[in-house]
Amino acid sequence: MRTKKAKTREVTPDLKYGSVLVSRLINRSMRDGKKSVAQKQVYTALEMVAEKTGKKPVEVLQEAIQNITPQMEVRSRRVGGASYQVPMPVREKRAASLAVRWLVLESNKLPNKEFHSYAEKLASEILGALDNTGGAIEKKAGSHRMAEANKAFSHFRW
Repeated sequence: MRTKKAKTREVTPDLKYGSVLVSRLINRSMRDGKKSVAQKQVYTALEMVAEKTGKKPVEVLQEAIQNITPQMEVRSRRVGGASYQVPMPVREKRAASLAVRWLVLESNKLPNKEFHSYAEKLASEILGALDNTGGAIEKKAGSHRMAEANKAFSHFRW
């Protein structure tokens, strides 16, 4: 076990919108350290979303992330030689990072035949999250289903 608590790094807000959430999305979307490429793609996706919804892009992204954010998850706990999947509430910081991770993962899974760029995939996934559809929402639902199914082991919570 750790002797000291791990330090959490502060994420600097992005340049265009001044939002930490957009900055996290850019950092998560980045591949091979190419941040400027990721920035262009994310900004393009946000502009597409703003064009389709008619709202401010950061507000739309926040609403989509809010819809994706899980409240419960299962964590493994060993009790007497057996491992149990114990449902637990998700900490706020972890919930936000899971939501961004799922958004990026699911947008990457979308087929290249329908969408020509990562920006289009990301925009599609954000719009899907707004309507409570799409892969990221399915991830959240799966997490909640697992927690509900293992409710019998909630007394093992630590």
